[in-house]
Amino acid sequence: MSTDAAVPPTTGRAPEVLADAVTTATGRRPGKVVAVHLNYPSRAAQRGRTPAAASYFLKPSSSLTGGGDVVRPAGVELLGFEGEIALVIGRAARPADRIGAAQGWDHVGWVTAANDLGLYDFRAADKGSNVRSKGGDGMTPLGPVLLPAADLDPAALRVRTWLDGELVQDDTTGALLFGFGHLVADLARLLTLEEGDVILTGTPAGASVAEPGQVVEVEVSDLAGAATTGRLRTRVVDGPAPVDVGTPPRVDDAVRADAWGTPEPDPARGLDEELRARLGNVAVATLSVQLRKRGYHDVSIDGVRPLTPGTRLVGTARTLRYVPFRPDLFQDRGAGFTPQKQAVDAVGPGEVLVMDARRDPTAGTLGDILALRAKVRGAAGVITDGAVRDSAAVAATGLPVLAAGVHPAVLGRRHVPWETDVTIACGGATVQVGDVVVADDDGALVIPPALVEDVLADAERQEAEERWIAARVAEGEAVDGLYPLSGAWRERYDAEAGGAREPGA
Repeated sequence: MSTDAAVPPTTGRAPEVLADAVTTATGRRPGKVVAVHLNYPSRAAQRGRTPAAASYFLKPSSSLTGGGDVVRPAGVELLGFEGEIALVIGRAARPADRIGAAQGWDHVGWVTAANDLGLYDFRAADKGSNVRSKGGDGMTPLGPVLLPAADLDPAALRVRTWLDGELVQDDTTGALLFGFGHLVADLARLLTLEEGDVILTGTPAGASVAEPGQVVEVEVSDLAGAATTGRLRTRVVDGPAPVDVGTPPRVDDAVRADAWGTPEPDPARGLDEELRARLGNVAVATLSVQLRKRGYHDVSIDGVRPLTPGTRLVGTARTLRYVPFRPDLFQDRGAGFTPQKQAVDAVGPGEVLVMDARRDPTAGTLGDILALRAKVRGAAGVITDGAVRDSAAVAATGLPVLAAGVHPAVLGRRHVPWETDVTIACGGATVQVGDVVVADDDGALVIPPALVEDVLADAERQEAEERWIAARVAEGEAVDGLYPLSGAWRERYDAEAGGAREPGA
């Protein structure tokens, strides 16, 4: 590419082609692009694994481009985008230099926005190397402005991504798994990072798929927004099919889940539709009796009530835990793609998000936007032993919600969203991921999955008996010997109502 149109990045003007700007700044074209697999806690939580050490893959320098169009070839389904912060090496770092993490940042010359694009349909072809899936021409847009690293705090940067104008990624570098200096030093232990080389530092949660006609924009800035790269704009367009050589594009449900940014479904968390429907027809009070008979006396989520009377809720649990507010912790966990947002963005069809808010109803733990997001994702409902804010708007979404109260304050008054999908306490009950949760106007219960079928069958038998008893009481019969059934009344019930019939019939 010609460097005639390149603009020195220190002017703050946007060069048309970032590779040319790197050439102008460093005197050489980028020789290699190194990308980090996982580096943001939000992304690690979404992926369900947190690495103990950084791992990397290479992208060819021919994949570099600026803003503009990116082609999704015909016959390809999944063009993934990942907004990232890109480091441009300004001073070589060699193994002989023996630099540590504290010195790594000194070798970074500039910072800019990047979009780590990839064609997931070709991921299987390279068995993890990403050569074809992420190395194609135009798969690494950078830009539009290079920010001098010397003017920036590497632990106080922000990356945001928009898809068709909707903010889908928003995170900061304050809690990275591996800081930028660490990445440079780690790589330079064994290989030379040359001037102009690019390091893609990982993407936060929210990365997903863009389709032809959609526009992805990525911006990197300092936390105050005073220094910004501006928005790197990439539009997805249709292109011709690849030449029919080698491994063809192919996807399956696991690849789709990975590309779209949703956790792969866990069959153990599911309830079959028959069980779900039967649980929805049994009162929580009846289920509570059957659980107590089995020694489960502390499985009610105490203190929560439906926002909307008449609410029925059945689903499997996903969890979110809050800790007491502390300013330094809230600074790290209360901004960007927080654990609260991660939990809402991960809840799936038929699942109930259960929040441990320490039974403190003096600040909101759910508002209307997040309730709407959970509703759109197909969630069965939300239960919090804290408060709901925007309660009328939350109720209007139609999402079943039970809470300990309503309160206008945001969670930063009392809570810090801390972690997702761990064992929690909600309203005095222990809740684990995959537990079955049932709620109605009387409150909510947690049922261990292994007990569901037996508890449900006995609850159905109990309710059948109680309906028959109620009919006799309505006819004027006394309750002695009738409630509970005994003696002649038991014999009559078994004869008339078929007390031994199959549950659910």
